[in-house]
Amino acid sequence: MELSRLDKLLEFIKNEPDDEFLKYALATEYLRLNQVDKSLFYYEDLVNNHPDYTGTYYHLGKLYEALNRKEDAIATYENGMKITKAKRDNHAFSELQAVYKQAMGIEEDDDDY
Repeated sequence: MELSRLDKLLEFIKNEPDDEFLKYALATEYLRLNQVDKSLFYYEDLVNNHPDYTGTYYHLGKLYEALNRKEDAIATYENGMKITKAKRDNHAFSELQAVYKQAMGIEEDDDDY
């Protein structure tokens, strides 16, 4: 029997429990499978234990928005913008800034942040 993508990821993470990419891949796979609680667990683990893994902030914020946790989404975007700005990751910063402004109801021509 062939292992599913999820099963393979779970096997990999047993050997590398702190691997950021594997945690991100698991969060994404669980979300794809509509297992929101498990997805949330891995995304939150990443922002708490691997804050420099910048790709997490966008996806966790969007998941919070989908769960009607707008304040959590906004805080996630804000934290992500601080980290991406400090790392000079302009691409990730601009993506986070765009979703932050959308969540805040800020018009595109406003430059408040």
